[in-house]
Amino acid sequence: MVKRRVGNGGHWRCGWMAIRQVLCLSSCLLCGSALAVDVGLAGVFPGKALLTINGGAPRTVAVGTKTDEGIKVLSVDNDTATIETDGKKRILRVGQNVASQPAGEGGGKAVLTADGSGHFLTTGNINGTTVRFLVDTGATMISLGAGDARRIGIDASKGQRGVTSTANGPALVIHIKLDTVRVGEIVLNNVDALVHQQDLPFALLGMSFLNRMEMQRDGQTMTLRKRY
Repeated sequence: MVKRRVGNGGHWRCGWMAIRQVLCLSSCLLCGSALAVDVGLAGVFPGKALLTINGGAPRTVAVGTKTDEGIKVLSVDNDTATIETDGKKRILRVGQNVASQPAGEGGGKAVLTADGSGHFLTTGNINGTTVRFLVDTGATMISLGAGDARRIGIDASKGQRGVTSTANGPALVIHIKLDTVRVGEIVLNNVDALVHQQDLPFALLGMSFLNRMEMQRDGQTMTLRKRY
């Protein structure tokens, strides 16, 4: 665990040991369970969208049609498609993914399953874009790699710059606010996060999210319930 000094003397922690372990093991980590439906736009045709759902093979869905997973295509235009998920309209560009809770589900709970190394991994989304999370109670805030931040569309230049000391020397980080963070059925708004200059294999789901949860672990299963 490493202490961070950012901005006006603030100290934040980041689970760098977890990051280094993941960098070494990322090629063999198993996927954790996720409650969200992951939707990607692979292409656009006249009157149809080519969607990938939950990592499956691309399939064409006609405008006005609703899939078994509750994804409805409302319109297509050039390289975008407007879909409806969970009663909300979302615009996807080709190559973009979002995660959305299937229609009819609600509440504030997420159930995660540990992989073979004991890590809790899950798919969630930040500002409507799919992100792969690693649960890290040693990180004061959600931590994003530079690549994830760009993919989400975060303008890190507007954040608060600072420096963190790591085992590999000083590293630049930027403190930002995330509009929305979703994991399973849980949605939080205006969540503190840090953006790193380098890429990370996973986003760290730190205490700026977890400290608002009731966390229960039963063997290889962790249940998060939103407290407020």
